[in-house]
Amino acid sequence: MSEQNIFREVDEELRSDRMRALWRRFAPYVIGAAVGVVLVVAANEGWTWYHANNAAKSSDELYAAFELIDGGDLPAAQSQLDALIADGSGSYPVLAQFRKAGVLVKEGAIADAVAAYDALANTQSNPRLRELALVLGGTLMVDAGTLADVESRVGSIAVEGSPLRNAAREALGLAQYKAGDFAAAQASFEAVVNDPLAQSTVRNRMGYYLAQLLSQGAIAAEPATDAAEAAASAIDEIVSDEAPVAETPAADAPAATTEAQPAAQ
Repeated sequence: MSEQNIFREVDEELRSDRMRALWRRFAPYVIGAAVGVVLVVAANEGWTWYHANNAAKSSDELYAAFELIDGGDLPAAQSQLDALIADGSGSYPVLAQFRKAGVLVKEGAIADAVAAYDALANTQSNPRLRELALVLGGTLMVDAGTLADVESRVGSIAVEGSPLRNAAREALGLAQYKAGDFAAAQASFEAVVNDPLAQSTVRNRMGYYLAQLLSQGAIAAEPATDAAEAAASAIDEIVSDEAPVAETPAADAPAATTEAQPAAQ
């Protein structure tokens, strides 16, 4: 038994020596890999914190610009937005560019605002932001430009499947109305009215446009136009119901009804 114990101890010593030799050989690589993992995790966490911190700062700067705009200090708001566009983080510089164009509209610099929207449309990789810039620029060009100016911006958006199709159709219809192309304007407005996804307020506005065309004799009465007139009349009735009613003695009401009957006949 003693010899077996001696051999066992020798064998264990040999295995231990081999393990120490292996560890001395590969320890630098193992430690280096572990340190590398720690550094990667730390760098990732630091980068995430850095961006989150910058995004929070950019958010505060954007809301500060909004407050300046609401307070009427447009030059200071422009400076704040310019700084955010230059040094902001995340998507806030793009939001600042949109807001800056809106400030230009408030200042009456329509040409500069349209140029800002066109620049956004030409630089945005996000198709939705690009379409939004085109629609906003096209809407401004209804008054500041020609029908061709509006069509070049919103023509490709005023189609089925586009989320901003009805805003584009409205701008296009107004430009067509301004250019005297009443049939095309009617088609644009009716496309919105017939869109099942159009909001009721938007449909009612199209109804007013169509009713205006009809009252001018620019278009002939058609079922879709009649529906638009009905929508406009319904809104007028709602407005009339909300208006204060003049106080009339109860005894006079039947007489007024009786006098109105011959006219109705």
